[in-house]
Amino acid sequence: MQVLCWLAPGIKIFITGIKALQQVNIENPQRVWWLMLIAIAVVISFSLMFNNFVKRYTARILDFKEEKKSLFAFFDLHGYILIFFMMGLGISLKFIPFIPIEFFAGFYPGLGAALTIAGIRYFVSWLRYELALNRSND
Repeated sequence: MQVLCWLAPGIKIFITGIKALQQVNIENPQRVWWLMLIAIAVVISFSLMFNNFVKRYTARILDFKEEKKSLFAFFDLHGYILIFFMMGLGISLKFIPFIPIEFFAGFYPGLGAALTIAGIRYFVSWLRYELALNRSND
C-alpha cells in the first residue's frame, strides 16, 4: 500500500509536468535547459526529503507487532497531515490563474520523479524484508 501512495501520484504528477513542458513555447532552447535544470534540482531536493520519510515509515511498519496491520497504520498523524497539506497545495496550484505553465513544466516532472523514486524505494524495502524473512524461515 505504501508503494501505491507514492508511486501512483508520482507517475501522475510526472506525466502532468511532461504535458506542461510540451505546452511551453520552446522557441528558445535555453528555456528548455533551464526548465530541465529546475526539474533536476527539484528531484534532488525532494528525493532527499522523501528519503527520510521512506526510512522513518519503513521502520514504523517493521516495528508493528501484529501480523495483520491496518491499511491506514503506516503513517502517523504527522505523516497524514503532511500528505494532506501537500495534496491540497498541489491541487490548489492548478487553480491559481497567474502561475505560468513554465512553473508546472519545471516543478512537476521533478516532484513526480521524486515521488516515483520514493515509491520504488518502498517496494525495494518491502522486497528486502520479504527475502530476509524467507531466508530466516528456511
